[in-house]
Amino acid sequence: MGFFNKVMTKEENVDIEDFLNNLDDVEEESYDDADAFVKPMDLVVDSDVEAIINETKQGNIVLMNISDLAKRNAIKLKELIGMIKAEVKAIDGDIARISQGRVLVTPSKVKIIKKKGQ
Repeated sequence: MGFFNKVMTKEENVDIEDFLNNLDDVEEESYDDADAFVKPMDLVVDSDVEAIINETKQGNIVLMNISDLAKRNAIKLKELIGMIKAEVKAIDGDIARISQGRVLVTPSKVKIIKKKGQ
């Protein structure tokens, strides 16, 4: 039984930060058979709004990074998010904050399940 416990409780030294940081290493891949993409994009300036809306209209999901703008100008962030929200609702898409610095924007027919007040 002692041997079994040693095997089952074997601890490995795993650097989780290193592992997670290497998840998005670019590999030579072909995206020809993809129906849609999940695209990370930054929301920093007004022109980013149009790019994000265009990606959503093309059927892609946008993972929007808002952390830089949130630190610099909360009023501008609210304005730009409002513009995106209006356009996304007009095409029957969805938008939701998923973390402190990230907002998810989805195209038509893709809905985000949002937490109810807990």
